[in-house]
Amino acid sequence: MKTLDKILNGLMRRYSKRVPEVNKVTNALIQQGIIKSQEDISNDHVAFRTMGVKQLGIQSFEKIFLHHGYVPKDEYFFESKRLNARWYAPPNPKYPRIFISELRVADMPDKTQKIIFSYLDEVKSDPVEKLDLDDYQQVDAFLHEPLWRLPSWYDFKELQKVSEYAAWVIYNRYYLNHYTISVHDLKEGYNTISEFNTFLESIGLVLNDSGGKIKVSRDELLLQSSTVSSMVEANFQEGVKKMIPGSYVEFCERKLLPEFKHLIGKQIQRKHRRDGFETGNADKIFESTYLDQTKKRK
Repeated sequence: MKTLDKILNGLMRRYSKRVPEVNKVTNALIQQGIIKSQEDISNDHVAFRTMGVKQLGIQSFEKIFLHHGYVPKDEYFFESKRLNARWYAPPNPKYPRIFISELRVADMPDKTQKIIFSYLDEVKSDPVEKLDLDDYQQVDAFLHEPLWRLPSWYDFKELQKVSEYAAWVIYNRYYLNHYTISVHDLKEGYNTISEFNTFLESIGLVLNDSGGKIKVSRDELLLQSSTVSSMVEANFQEGVKKMIPGSYVEFCERKLLPEFKHLIGKQIQRKHRRDGFETGNADKIFESTYLDQTKKRK
């Protein structure tokens, strides 16, 4: 098994334990006879959140995946959320795309920056530079270990008022933010976002409805939806435990590009479908961890 496979498996193993919706969806699909196991699900992309400062952010985090053959693609800017993002194409279509975002820390109010830097200043240099990127155990440990001290509940709440993204990263760090089921690869009756959302709600999942439950790209070839984030029990510096947003599951339908509409069945490969991402869609998907959405969970 390649190092990249082991890194991705390590991410999914911890993420599945932390996000009950992952196994709930998989088990329901197995019961319906749509798939036989998790391996039958195509993972469209996985996403990570970071802090955009000189020793961290996209330019640091991307090194892990560039080392393993990923290729940088389009960049995105989310003005209202003060975020940058970039996606990366995998070395082989069997692997998921990678989507990395970062908070534009310099665009935050002074008080917010002061709180953020009180944590980030503990990271003196780019931590990825110290890793042996061919040692999957080192990389796996790095993606799940704290980079700075445990946040205080006070700081978390102060950040949340200005940027829920900032609060999420300060606590959750590099935990996998979400993985994405390619619904177009499933059997008929489940292979459109509309049908799949109906299935998800039938098994009791709550969907992010910011901008509508289905987010549609301008060319109408990329359709996305997501669950509302799981709530996880978090320990804070003061010794208090609070339930805060953790991670979620995304669902994606990539339609055939116009020039390949004549293809059917097994003729269709990933390269024949709409690639990349859409700022308008992603902007609303980010809100899966926002309180306006998580409060909808019963």
